[in-house]
Amino acid sequence: MRLIGFLLLLATAIQAQNFELRVEAKTVIPGKKIYLEYINELGKLIKVDSASPSAQRKVTFKGKVKDQGAFYLVNFFDTPKPQKVLVILEGGETVDIVADGMNDEDGKSAFAMKGDYPNVKFMLELMAISKEMEAKVRKWNQEIQVDPKQEKRIQAEFTQAQAASTGKIKALIPQMGSHLVALWATNFLPAEKEMASLEEIANRLNQARPNHPQVKQFVANLKRLGGVNEGSMAPEINLATPEGPSLALSSLRGKYVLIDFWASWCGPCRRENPNVVKTYANYKDKGFEIYGVSLDQNREAWLKAIETDKLVWKHVSDLQYWSSAGAQAYQVNSIPQTFLLDPTGRIIAKGLRGAALDQYLAKLFETK
Repeated sequence: MRLIGFLLLLATAIQAQNFELRVEAKTVIPGKKIYLEYINELGKLIKVDSASPSAQRKVTFKGKVKDQGAFYLVNFFDTPKPQKVLVILEGGETVDIVADGMNDEDGKSAFAMKGDYPNVKFMLELMAISKEMEAKVRKWNQEIQVDPKQEKRIQAEFTQAQAASTGKIKALIPQMGSHLVALWATNFLPAEKEMASLEEIANRLNQARPNHPQVKQFVANLKRLGGVNEGSMAPEINLATPEGPSLALSSLRGKYVLIDFWASWCGPCRRENPNVVKTYANYKDKGFEIYGVSLDQNREAWLKAIETDKLVWKHVSDLQYWSSAGAQAYQVNSIPQTFLLDPTGRIIAKGLRGAALDQYLAKLFETK
């Protein structure tokens, strides 16, 4: 009986490490497969499984979860611009995903996910909060186009709504415990304002998962984040521009330079871009420049976002996602993130966005 009991416990433990993803694509590409990709601690994507859709446009992925909990992407057909759906697995889950299978002309797509598990539940709640804010921003942008005089009112409403959105996210984080979705939630918290919350998450996850590769990377990055301080000389960045040749940050000495870390896939970044566009227009002729460092992986998505959002300043990227040399040099673990440099290349401010950036520059150039 003791041996049988031990074997039953062992079988239960093994089962708890397994997962099952049941995926349905509303649209399929004949002859193409759906892939399951694992995201390692450096942000690299590693294909771990693939399957051709059935006649019912469905595939099932089964396996043992990596690292006792990991981030995965369901990659629909691995096209140049594939629809990808994030899923966080810790073992024991059966998750259902129904997705469009392809992006529309604007690069957008939708999906539905079901599974009574904390990572699924909280991920969907975070996405709902983000989409609510995105809808408000679209409405405000339309209002400004119709009546530019409403800009001051809309900026105030935006600041208030952004604070409310951050508040909702912070309220959810304690409920997430040590589940990996708490690590994903840090992408929605601006490091310059929410360092205490980020440190709380890091401490909790480090105690529960001290050897987890994603947690170790996050904790290490957070510890080093304070290393790029106001008053220190800005580390060099020298990456490729959209045109091909590289552009060194140091080549912009003589101007006040805002290093803007962003990405086409980052909702908060895209929502912030209209504010940055206006700020740049106001100060570009007074000795102000922007050096945009993209954490994109897809070159076409990066270039389209620059064109769509009318970002007419300097841009660079090595298309290495979170492994970007620029992000590593500045210990950037959440975006958008900014660093303002004086004409000598010294960091004089961090985390300036929206009205705060405009007000800082207004005061700065008043004294010139």
